[in-house]
Amino acid sequence: MLRKVLTENGWVEGIPAADPRITAFKGIPFAAPPVGDLRWRAPQPAKNWEGVRKAYTFAPISMQETPGAGDPEALYNKEWHVDPEIPMGEDCLYLNVWTPAKTGKEKLPVLFWIFGGGLQCGYPAEMEFDGERIARRGVILVSVNYRVNVFGFFAHPELTAAAGDEPCANFGLLDQRAGMEWVKRNIAAFGGDPENITIFGQSAGGGSTTAHVTSPMDEGLFQKAIIQSGGGFCPGFNQDYNSLEQQEKIGEGFLQYLGVSSIEEARKIDAKTLYEKAVEYPVPIKNGRPSLKWNMVIDGKFLKEDPVSAILHKRRWPVPLMMGNTLDEFPAVPPFSSLEDVKTYAQAEFGENAGEYLSLCDFASGDLEHIRQKATYNAFELGNLLWAEKNADLGKLPIYLYRFNPEMPGDSSGSFHSSELWFVFETLAKCWRPFRGKHYDLARQICNYWANFAKTGNPNGPDDDGSPMPYWEPYTESSPRAMYFGDAPAMDEEGYSDLMHFLLKEGLKKLDCRKE
Repeated sequence: MLRKVLTENGWVEGIPAADPRITAFKGIPFAAPPVGDLRWRAPQPAKNWEGVRKAYTFAPISMQETPGAGDPEALYNKEWHVDPEIPMGEDCLYLNVWTPAKTGKEKLPVLFWIFGGGLQCGYPAEMEFDGERIARRGVILVSVNYRVNVFGFFAHPELTAAAGDEPCANFGLLDQRAGMEWVKRNIAAFGGDPENITIFGQSAGGGSTTAHVTSPMDEGLFQKAIIQSGGGFCPGFNQDYNSLEQQEKIGEGFLQYLGVSSIEEARKIDAKTLYEKAVEYPVPIKNGRPSLKWNMVIDGKFLKEDPVSAILHKRRWPVPLMMGNTLDEFPAVPPFSSLEDVKTYAQAEFGENAGEYLSLCDFASGDLEHIRQKATYNAFELGNLLWAEKNADLGKLPIYLYRFNPEMPGDSSGSFHSSELWFVFETLAKCWRPFRGKHYDLARQICNYWANFAKTGNPNGPDDDGSPMPYWEPYTESSPRAMYFGDAPAMDEEGYSDLMHFLLKEGLKKLDCRKE
């Protein structure tokens, strides 16, 4: 087995996974520690080391709220943020590799994982992200750490002036990109193919993947992309980022809040104090609602425009896509407090088609709670549908759509946001939930689909017994369908609700206006 590998910076030694045919390399530096003068700078090259670096354990996670702090019964604390003692620090730019290769000459496909967490938290050491099961399918899994919150998404005029040719913001995205570049340069030594890389991520990791698909800086770094619950074209996601000037103003206000007058002084504040102050700093209001203080920014280099505009104007990288959502995540509940509110909302949003909307929401019933329930929809599902419909304008590149909604045992959370992660990585045995045989069957097949897509750009292929898995059709104008992951995979026969079709039609009209 491939236990020792020579990287560009020195030798690393991995350890056998639970399956000794797989080697796990954990905590490999891919960039210099972003501390001191490198805080709030684009990632710099890692330094060489002498001897053999033992890549046996995960590196510290990036600065954030202590995982598992607070109520141990809170959903995500119970699900996977279970170790408040996990090492944490500003020196966090490390990645992990799971490889089934026996030599460095096998040219295996690569899946490059970007974790989620709203760009505020998250880490590749989360137990559901174990790459062993993916590696058993002949695919190398790489997971990357990156800076989050104020460390990854801060901007300030001083930084902009000092950046020169470097990007001056979006440091967390640049960390991800540096990880991709490292993979491009080094993965062959682990038995991987640097010309067959699929990037994938979930939630903010999905939004990050969307950003990479549209960033002018990322040419040639990947050949396929999978976007899990990334928001698609959903209003408020991937199209509502601050300009650099707006983000700089937030940064200027934060330095005043810190009581310092320069970036040099701010870089001397210890990481824990800086994080705590960043959490305390008041949330800015944008378009009448709170916005993230530390978020992606249209910086003119990594992102020259918001991803939706780039896609609408055919300025995304031409790679096959797979995307989807869980059915119980982020329900969009219209802000109705009276029947008059319903009519006002309908007229403002849909104009001459307000009557159709009111009919779909059963406004005639006069029951406000009933109307609100009828009007509620899955925002991420709409965002993905809008992208899938617009994908037809981009040529023949396939887009595979999915909807995830199996029975999730143990509580009443349903197919909550992130629930598919146990299945994608086939790590159900690590979960507290009383999963049964059907869940393990579904996880095996979902992991197969993801691995197949990484290999060929097509998720279809045989199951473990050699029989074909349910065929996953790409989403097309003539067959606008998604794979439905219920208790078993099947192409969605029921389709979308009448309300979703209406919202899709209205959303496409708005996108057409934006495109002009």
